[in-house]
Amino acid sequence: MLSIPTSFMSDIQKPSLLLLMLEGRAIYELGAFSLVYPWLTTAPKGDGHPVMVFPGFMTSDTSTLPMRTFLKGRGYATYGWGLGRNYGRGIDPKCGGIPDNSRSLEMIDELYAEHGRRISLVGWSLGGIYAREIARLRPDKIRQVITMGSPFNGKDMTATSVSGLFERISGHSLEEFDHLLDKLQEPPPVPITAIYTRTDGIAAWECCIEATGEETENIGVLSSHFGLGHNPVVLWLVAERLAQTEGAWQPFDRRGLKSLFYTTPRESFGIW
Repeated sequence: MLSIPTSFMSDIQKPSLLLLMLEGRAIYELGAFSLVYPWLTTAPKGDGHPVMVFPGFMTSDTSTLPMRTFLKGRGYATYGWGLGRNYGRGIDPKCGGIPDNSRSLEMIDELYAEHGRRISLVGWSLGGIYAREIARLRPDKIRQVITMGSPFNGKDMTATSVSGLFERISGHSLEEFDHLLDKLQEPPPVPITAIYTRTDGIAAWECCIEATGEETENIGVLSSHFGLGHNPVVLWLVAERLAQTEGAWQPFDRRGLKSLFYTTPRESFGIW
């Protein structure tokens, strides 16, 4: 049985006000993306398979444009989710997840038919929860899933700084999801990489880590939540994970200099 270490699951609190205020540093991470772009071109090149990127809550495909542009330059056929702004209405608790007739599933079927290859899914925050649930429903068409600051774990769904806003905008009470918590925490039957940051000001990082298993991993980065989609260290990591040969997925190798930029849940950067 897959499980989350109990030491990470007790008394999880939403991020502090200080961490929320520090989310403003995301603009500097965007600047760093432009500044170190030449270094990013050292990331492994892809094999041309399709990659769909899902935006976070209250954002649209515009927010994932830097990542999609970068990944396209590394050789991937990149796609946004194409459904406008993410208002949190894609997961219906009454249907046990994403309804089978959702446009996202139709797009996966269309991309698979067009390319004749499995699709990798990258999801930012709430978009990562969508990606995981789509992979659960279409495992034969999904190559791997990468989540970034996605709070799919926890005793409840209130350990975020936007839980109240989510309820107002999505039209769902978080209590409606209580019966789905075990299902949401169970990883779909495809390779999963969960990227998290201990300095996340939106979602408690402990809720963003994956259950341990042969094809699951957790990788910590030093980033804001709002910067995960364009932080250079995150982009390099996503490219490296996507570049693996299909059917030969291996956990991320942190040896050498990479250990300075990437941690595990039992490690931290300095005081974090």
